Amino acid sequence: MTGFIDTHCHLDAPEFGDEGPAVRARADAAGVALCVIPAVAVSNFATVRTLAHAQGDAYALGIHPLCTGEANEADLQTLDAELTARRGDPRLVAVGEIGLDYFVPELDGPKQEHFFHAQLQLARAHDLPVIIHVRRSVDKVLKHLRQVGAGRSWRGIAHAFNGSEQQAKACIDIGLKLGFGGTVTFDRALQVRRLATALPLDAIVMETDAPDIQPHWLYRTQTEREAGAAQGRNEPAELPRIAAVLAQLRGMTPDELAQASTRNALSALPGLSSLLTPSGGGQASV
Repeated sequence: MTGFIDTHCHLDAPEFGDEGPAVRARADAAGVALCVIPAVAVSNFATVRTLAHAQGDAYALGIHPLCTGEANEADLQTLDAELTARRGDPRLVAVGEIGLDYFVPELDGPKQEHFFHAQLQLARAHDLPVIIHVRRSVDKVLKHLRQVGAGRSWRGIAHAFNGSEQQAKACIDIGLKLGFGGTVTFDRALQVRRLATALPLDAIVMETDAPDIQPHWLYRTQTEREAGAAQGRNEPAELPRIAAVLAQLRGMTPDELAQASTRNALSALPGLSSLLTPSGGGQASV
């Protein structure tokens, strides 16, 4: 079977503790050929880079919208300097995770937009794709992409896409692929399942967002948690099982979906191509 690419997983998250090697080994055994580990703040730039090199994976550098409250202009300068310093690193494949989040009400909207816009400009300056957080913010994300793109298309991924069909088509038209993961395993996620089923196959990439966005077999309700059940922890090894649900919804085989989603991931993040060759995998110097 063709291997999957997990285009978005936070393997540096504290939820994994010292289990990182075991988590990655399980992913490899399950058929996940490559993981993309996005940074969320300047403080974890070195961590995601080191982890990607140690595990033979890829990484992205950026400031997450949920982290913009503590960020400052010096952080943008650090990101610019780091993108310059790592220009020759084949495992650096995107600027991310960046974007906008209007689900969390206490976030400063204008400050989020400032950091997103500035990071889009850095992505253009460094000729890198983008990995974008679009929670309740697709229209404003598209506005900034159009402003900075100035008529040119983008490469990258709208992560954990949960917008309308019209918004999905607008993202596709501007050049983005759309990321789908554990949400498609829930019967009640009607909009996401409908999109993941109806959108063109060449628009879809697979992701876990591990340790978050648990598939239904790992998810615990608030009532269950209050009764003492621990919330399940998502990890890349779950991706083939998640993909099997989506493949069934689309009336195709998991292997067909693996081939298509891998092809789409390589289109969205071209730097991944060299990492799937025999010489690209495994450990490399940082």
